[in-house]
Amino acid sequence: MIECLNEFPDFGLTPEQRQLAVRSHYYERPGMDGARGEIWCYSDRFSYRPGEAVLLQVSSTAPRFSIEVVRDGGTETKVLERSGVAARWQDTPEQCSVEGCGWETSFEFRIDDDSWPSGAYRITLTAEGDDGEPIHCHHILIVLPKPGRKPGRILQVAATGTWLAYNTWGGSNHYEGITGPNQDQYSPVVSTQRPWCRGFVVLPPEAPRVPLEVALPPRTVPRYPHMEWAYATGHSKKYASAGWATYDSHFFRFAERAGYDVDLASQHELHFSPEILLDYDCAVFVGHDEYWTWEMRDAVDAFVDQGGHVARFAGNFMWQTRLEDEGRRQVCYKYRARAEDPVYRSGEVSRATNSWEAPEIGRPGCKTFGLNATNGIYAGWSSLAPRGVRGFPIYRPDHWAFGRTGLFYGDLLGAESHIYGYEVDGLDCEIRNGLPHPSPTSGAPDGLEILAVGLATLVEESADITPEAQLFGDEDGRLVAETLFGEASEANIEKVKRGNGMIVNFRRGKGEVFHAGSCEWVAGLRRCDAMVEHVTCNVLNRYLGHG
Repeated sequence: MIECLNEFPDFGLTPEQRQLAVRSHYYERPGMDGARGEIWCYSDRFSYRPGEAVLLQVSSTAPRFSIEVVRDGGTETKVLERSGVAARWQDTPEQCSVEGCGWETSFEFRIDDDSWPSGAYRITLTAEGDDGEPIHCHHILIVLPKPGRKPGRILQVAATGTWLAYNTWGGSNHYEGITGPNQDQYSPVVSTQRPWCRGFVVLPPEAPRVPLEVALPPRTVPRYPHMEWAYATGHSKKYASAGWATYDSHFFRFAERAGYDVDLASQHELHFSPEILLDYDCAVFVGHDEYWTWEMRDAVDAFVDQGGHVARFAGNFMWQTRLEDEGRRQVCYKYRARAEDPVYRSGEVSRATNSWEAPEIGRPGCKTFGLNATNGIYAGWSSLAPRGVRGFPIYRPDHWAFGRTGLFYGDLLGAESHIYGYEVDGLDCEIRNGLPHPSPTSGAPDGLEILAVGLATLVEESADITPEAQLFGDEDGRLVAETLFGEASEANIEKVKRGNGMIVNFRRGKGEVFHAGSCEWVAGLRRCDAMVEHVTCNVLNRYLGHG
């Protein structure tokens, strides 16, 4: 559990450095560590089946390195160790974030058929820096399960589309970048062929999460401890927004320690090999899970219609993407889509890389997972409900998901571990007799039940905090209003700026979906919140047929 601080943590930065930590664009790149030297690596794919070879591309200032591969689950298991592997410094294109690094393979190893069970495998490379001290880099790869029906097992699907979108290595992602005429724009195209940024694979336990753990006095100007810590320690500015270390790992470790059998896949499997879902009764999605292709949604919808069960403990189901070059490039034009995405000129506008709620796409997120990102979004940080609820306010405590918890109407689920935020998914709703129901225009699936509702917002609103001190202002509200209604008028911003985060449950076809729409649900598992663990197990046990 966590305790709110009375003041912001101090990471040794000056006020000017704190501003740079939040508002400047800094990123990992070749040569950034200067005279110390450095080592970087990536693999040719996200995921591998037993028996397949992993090709590791390495660039190093040191002539040799050692490698250790550890399965990162309920317990850590070392599966490979080598030393004295030859390496060299490899040239990197300036636009490697978009084009890929193009490095030659430095080391190859094969996934053992029997001793490498499905899961996440953390790779650590260590070499000697020019100052005699060790230099390191970390990578993650996914070992896929063998084909065949697996009753009683869970398939967790890592949010690799979101990892790609936030990866800062090389300078550009779907948020900030060094592309465009002035080399200051985010890139609508990002490559898998580059290292992961620092903090996506491993993090120390003291690394701050995005939601604030500070009791804010009146008229407090917002600060961003996670970005200040990143700047002070040399981690990626986006480490707390995506990645194995901040999100996906916490469910995987919890589930194995709780006695569940869990396999792991990437989102690329949903896109290219959707039949993988049909081997399971229960598929799980967790954390910050923002970027999906049309084909990935098709896979999940077909799975549920045929009797599958989906548990989504995740938030911000926002953007449609496309994959190119056999999955080595992810495309998402986002708010520039209508002006720049070529599908608007080719006529295939349903595949536009815009928000799922854009009218021309015709496939709101709630049709798959019951909730929409544009009805939710921000909570618990910046000036976006920073003093709001830290857990989900419960409205239907008699639902099976809350069985044997002792929760009551009006209780907060997960407030002690702060599971609500930093981005949430919601739905337009109305309150009748003290209970929330989807509004007639919400587009919610038939029979959807709203179990919990908290508040969220798209706009920083304060009479006391100046616009200069705000990070978001009304920009996101304007962008969503334009996406949904074609114009960012004040009337349209008024329609979108207030949202919510929900827990919902519904049946569709022969299957069922449970969706706790918050990025931070996994914080409750990481912090051993007994109530959050109990609800998680209730969902898993039902969907695995454990009674």
